[in-house]
Amino acid sequence: MFQRLKSYYLLFYFLATLLVMEIIFRAATSATIFTKGLFHAALFSAVFAVGFFFISIFLKGTYRLVMTSVLMGIAAFSYASQMVYHNTFRTYYSVYSAGNAGQLTDFWRDTITLIGQNIVWIVLLFAPFLLLFFIKSYLFNKDEEYSNRQKSFILLACALTHFLGIGFIYAGDREQHSAYDLYFHNRNHVLSMDRLGLMTTMRLDLQRHALGWSPSVDVYAPIVEQEPLPPVSPVDEKVKDQGIDSTEKSDETEPPPPPEYNKMDIDFEKLIHEEEDEELITMHQYFQNVPPTEKNEFTGKYEGYNLILITAESYAPYAVRKEVTPTLYKMINEGYHFTNFYTPLWEVSTSDGEYVALTGLLPKSGVWSFEQSGSNYLPFVMGNQFKELGYKTVAYHNHTYTYYSRDISHPNMGYKYKGIGNGLDVRQVWPASDLEMMEVSVPEYVHEEPFHAYYMTVSGHMQYSFDGNVMARQNKDVVADLPYSLQGRAYIATHVELDRALEHLLEQLEEAGVADRTLIAISSDHYPYGLDDETIDELAGHEVERHFELYKNDFILYSTSMEEPLIIDKPSSSLDIIPTLSNLLGLEYDSRLLMGTDIFSDADPLVMFLDRSFITDKGKYNAVTREFIPRGSEDMNEQYIENITNVVNGKFHFSRRILETDYYDLLFNNE
Repeated sequence: MFQRLKSYYLLFYFLATLLVMEIIFRAATSATIFTKGLFHAALFSAVFAVGFFFISIFLKGTYRLVMTSVLMGIAAFSYASQMVYHNTFRTYYSVYSAGNAGQLTDFWRDTITLIGQNIVWIVLLFAPFLLLFFIKSYLFNKDEEYSNRQKSFILLACALTHFLGIGFIYAGDREQHSAYDLYFHNRNHVLSMDRLGLMTTMRLDLQRHALGWSPSVDVYAPIVEQEPLPPVSPVDEKVKDQGIDSTEKSDETEPPPPPEYNKMDIDFEKLIHEEEDEELITMHQYFQNVPPTEKNEFTGKYEGYNLILITAESYAPYAVRKEVTPTLYKMINEGYHFTNFYTPLWEVSTSDGEYVALTGLLPKSGVWSFEQSGSNYLPFVMGNQFKELGYKTVAYHNHTYTYYSRDISHPNMGYKYKGIGNGLDVRQVWPASDLEMMEVSVPEYVHEEPFHAYYMTVSGHMQYSFDGNVMARQNKDVVADLPYSLQGRAYIATHVELDRALEHLLEQLEEAGVADRTLIAISSDHYPYGLDDETIDELAGHEVERHFELYKNDFILYSTSMEEPLIIDKPSSSLDIIPTLSNLLGLEYDSRLLMGTDIFSDADPLVMFLDRSFITDKGKYNAVTREFIPRGSEDMNEQYIENITNVVNGKFHFSRRILETDYYDLLFNNE
């Protein structure tokens, strides 16, 4: 009996070590360990353990040891790398991102620092793998062979364990974000790691990537938001506004003109009639039924202006201090300041943050959406809109020009694009200087009106220390007297460089005589996840709520021609930037075809997050805990939450379909 049991010691080792790795991983990345999700993770880890054992028994002696070492090394590396990635970026990498991991060599210094910061967890995760070499004599018998009957039994055990795990998932609830939903219908790496475990999450990601799988919106309720708006006539408006019978004559003054909408002349009925693809028909029906936003008093307010659009790396409101970042302080307090604005964190951090802010679309999960859009027609991005109007359109990034494949995405948006390596001549330090980028780039367009320039800055990038961050070190004296921790001061110091870049930009615009007809728009790509939670609380002056408030940020609109500052408290996000700028600048666009809305319109506000949580003018809904936090005294009923959830799901689904089908090209260029 003992000898028979010893034949399966290696199986017990696989079972124990994978479970231990899962527990250590959860302890390193989550405040909760022993949840229902751990039970599912343990079951599916057992499937991998039995599978590993099945593979190993086909080999003998040293070969079996080598195979076991390889399998456990892969498992340990997967847990450790995902742990370090999460503790850095607050999300997990996908198989697609792993395929582009070569770009991480640009950040080798940061990588070494991050490994050092997480070294204890890394050692613990690799401990089961290292233990193998100390107990190998107990696990392996050089001459031991397994019969075909034993192999069949082990294979059957692997299958039964897998189906047992599936059975428990089926037995649970099937609401959004449940284990069932994440396993069969949806993709959310953060929640999946919690509710299914790392091994299953990565297996599903690999499987879905290989098969080209995409989540379906059909799991939930219908996605059409509302019926099309009826045509409005002057008589109808008169009846509505003045209460006059439309059959009566009146000598009163002419009624106000009918409202105008930000929409284009698209014959959706014809498109539906001529289309054979059912999915495209569904898309046509969806966008036909999205209500367009009405033009308003801000429509065309800055028509004919030059535009400078900036995505500021890791910017947050607590980077601004009047005494050390006076230009940012001035632009916030003398321009349009959106005080209830959010920059949600997406799966691909900076790249997805840029994609949302520059396209008005939500990113597709599991890929680099910006890179994927590089061959698509994008008529509503600022570069292409202004290029069509004859503007000089340029874009700059003070890091490697190919990083995140910007050499593909940015020219496709209508820009002549420069970064380090293809024409932007700045010091190659880490991080590079935003001020130097402005100094060498502004002369290239400031005297060639009309112009539109886009910048992706990098000075605010982590790590936030005075040793490893050149921008923090060179601005150390400026923040020396601030009453914050070393990391907090270093973070602000990196944004001193951004502030100086903006100061230089304003000076150059004034000298060129174009400042009063240039609009500057600034937003962040994401919150500064490189800061410790304690530092964020310190800089904010209070404990920051992690599900919503953490992503609260600034959207700054500034021009010297603004007569007085304006504070806008309407909930909004980076998704709303493109429609808002399009309306302000009097550009022709179709508001139905973007996922955000013009902030100045009377459209109901909607801020969406990766996990499908949302904020409206009625309150905040946490989709993970399924809790609604009302803005006022009146709580919303379940029907309201379900309706908004359906709208959110629809926007995620059809935003992804726009990317996958090159939908804009089909609408506007398919004759």
